[in-house]
Amino acid sequence: MTQVLRKLVTFDEFIAWYPESSDRHYELHDGVIVEMAPPTGDHEQIIGFLVGEIVTEYKRLKLSYFIPKTAFIKPTQSEAAYSPDVLLLNNSNLVNEPLWKKESTVSQAASIPLVIEVVSSNWRDDYFTKAGKYVRAASRREEIGIPEYWIVDYLGLGGRRFIGNPKQPTISIYQLIEGEYQVRQFRGNDRI
Repeated sequence: MTQVLRKLVTFDEFIAWYPESSDRHYELHDGVIVEMAPPTGDHEQIIGFLVGEIVTEYKRLKLSYFIPKTAFIKPTQSEAAYSPDVLLLNNSNLVNEPLWKKESTVSQAASIPLVIEVVSSNWRDDYFTKAGKYVRAASRREEIGIPEYWIVDYLGLGGRRFIGNPKQPTISIYQLIEGEYQVRQFRGNDRI
């Protein structure tokens, strides 16, 4: 991950700056524009598998959901915009999203049933930065309170405090239950 601009920018400045057609992807992390490292083939395969399974399930359940190709999540009280690996959106709540039509950006938990980050070399972003903005205590105003957040650490790159010792591939599922997040972890042949 390479920082592109050193001066702090607002969300609006980031959206205005964002290149319309580019092979590169960027996020805004607390006012700093960050170029995201290109994904590897394994990373993309895992995302493709997850998207296929999720689409099959929401179609089976006849839910009004979809997975956008590219969209941003903007925490309400910060100059940030994150583009997760998999973002499941609730179609019926998008009318309540003021930034959806023009900026493909959501900020309300009711619009975001699930976010999945597939860990790569920037694992700290997934465990610290994004988890903090997506899943901190739902009662805090600056966080979104997304109902479910998955961290798919298929190479076991995360810190030992997150995935245990010895480090091994781990899927961490954070679920918002009665206003607090609870995490369950799955390894090896565990069934999710």
